[in-house]
Formats: sequence, C-alpha cells, structure tokens
Amino acid sequence: MGLIKKRGIVLMNLGSPDTTSVKDVRRYLNEFLMDERVIDIPRLRRALLVKGIITPFRAPKSAHAYQTIWTKEGSPLIVLTKQLQKAVQEKVTEPVEIAMRYGYPSPAIAFDALMDKVKDLEEVILFPLYPHYAMASYETAVEYAKEIHQKNKYPFKLIIVPPYFNHPGYINALSESIRPYLQNDFDHLLFSYHGIPARHLHNKNIQQVQDCIAAGGCAAAGAAKNKNCYRYEVFETTKLVTQALQIPKEKFSLSFQSRLGKGWLEPFTDIRLAQMPTEGIKKLLIVSPAFVSDCLETLEELAIRGKEIFMNAGGESYQMIPCMNVHPLWVDVVAGMVNGDPIAIGW
Repeated sequence: MGLIKKRGIVLMNLGSPDTTSVKDVRRYLNEFLMDERVIDIPRLRRALLVKGIITPFRAPKSAHAYQTIWTKEGSPLIVLTKQLQKAVQEKVTEPVEIAMRYGYPSPAIAFDALMDKVKDLEEVILFPLYPHYAMASYETAVEYAKEIHQKNKYPFKLIIVPPYFNHPGYINALSESIRPYLQNDFDHLLFSYHGIPARHLHNKNIQQVQDCIAAGGCAAAGAAKNKNCYRYEVFETTKLVTQALQIPKEKFSLSFQSRLGKGWLEPFTDIRLAQMPTEGIKKLLIVSPAFVSDCLETLEELAIRGKEIFMNAGGESYQMIPCMNVHPLWVDVVAGMVNGDPIAIGW
C-alpha cells in the first residue's frame, strides 16, 4: 500500500460577472468571448467582433438578464458552487477550493489557498463542473488551469477528472433529480443542452454533421470512435437517463440552446419550444444536463424566456427542472470521484 499523498481539490466552474452593472458584465463578456476556444477566429478579427460589435450591444441586455436572477448573496452560479464546495468538504478530508474559468476566483487563487492549507502539497485534483467535453467549456477550463499551473511553476502535480457524461454515479444522480417531476402530468420531457458550432465537432461543418446523422448518428460509431465528441456525449447521457427512468421514446427529445450564429448544432431549443404546442405537446418538462449548477442559461434563458415562448405558442404548463446543484446523490458522486473512484478518474 502506497503512502497517502498530500492533496487538495479544486471544483472549477464557468464564472460570473462580479455584479449586474453593465460595466462588470461588459468586462466579463469581453473575457469570455475573447477566449479563442469560444470564438475560434484569428485574434484581431475576434477583438473587432467582440469588443466592437457583440459586447457593446449585448452587455446591457445581459446585465438586465442577470438582474432577474441575482440573489442577495450574489450570482446564483457562484453561490451554488460555494454550496457544493461546502457539501463536498463535509465528505472528504482534503481541503476543497473553487475556481472559475472567467472572473473570480481564478485557479491561481484556488491553488495558492491550497498551498497555504497543505504543507508540501503534492497533488491537486481539478474537478471541472462540466459533464461533457466541449472546446468552449471543459477544454478551455482545463487548459486554462494547466496554463496557470505551469506558468506559476507550482510544485504539485495537477490531476484532471475527465468528462463523466456516462459515469454511473452521475447518471443515477441526474436521473433521481429528475424523477420527482415525472410524478406530475406531462406530455414531454425536453433535454436542452448548450449549443456549440458544428465545426467544434472535430472541425466538421453543419453539412457533415447532418450527413453523420443521416448515417445513423454518433451512436452508430460507438464510444471508441467518438472520444471527446460533444454531440455523442449528450446523446449518450440522454439515452442512459431515459433508460434509467423508463421514459418511452415518444415522451422525450433533445435540443440545443444559446446559439450565437449559423452552423450551430440543431434542433434549436427556442424553435422547438415554439413548435411543440402545435404538435400537441401542451405540458412540458425541461432539463439542462450540460449544467450541474443553475446559472443564467437555466434560470433566465430557459426558466423565464423559454417559458414565455412555449406558453405564448399555446402551451398549458411548463416546468424547468433545477440542475443537481447540491443534490445529496450528486455531492456523493463528486466526493467519490475526488477520493479516487477508478471509474471516474482512471488513475
């Protein structure tokens, strides 16, 4: 039996503006959208697009959106990530810190805090709070943390928890967080995942993605040929959850939200929400498994604007199922993974 190493844990999420002021939201959007893994065009063009067009127009609208969901404690995403940190800390002996890809606290702040708490720190387990691999979420968070780790020449080894889209514990926790809502009368359950440009799927374009779908889709090739394929992973999560909950195929579907332009994965959530009532789907449940913590995309885009679209199109009831947040089963899964669950980490 080997010696127990001196370890720390970092839970890493997306991030949030410091306040709902237009100034702070503009700063946050600039950092977010200038990320080359979010908008993958040459830096000069990206700067002209982001700072000259997108941010000046989007910041006031986004600030208003944040104002509709902000809490007394601050950003829901930050508050919920801190709550998860506290809950996991009660399950593990190693100190747990949080970090954000954009905004505060940065990975450097989390790493420094662990260095202060653990003398001769040997390992830090980085747990990205993204179940699925996408260039603009999981990948950018991991690469950013690795860059800071290398730049600051920290003496500890950085261990990364891989995507866990099909991990049995994650599937069980997600399924059980959904199950209580199935007791209500509903016509359909919509799985809404965050959208990405089709080109992010191994540099494919939208036509190649459509050809893939026509040929049987990602699932036809299996997991071995779809490593880090976001589309495959979200379909696999949906399949495993609906199997666990025994939901018949005609009672659920999948869509993609938050598109920023042409060539993004389809079908689009907002379009489907407008179409469903005309198809006889009047009572809708909606869940967004790409997020483990409720945030702007779930609390405002889906729960508020999504509901308006659906109800205005003739819907009768609309229920947004919360993210897992600090669901006890999810806390157990996170604690299990950082404690060396071999299914999760594969050390």
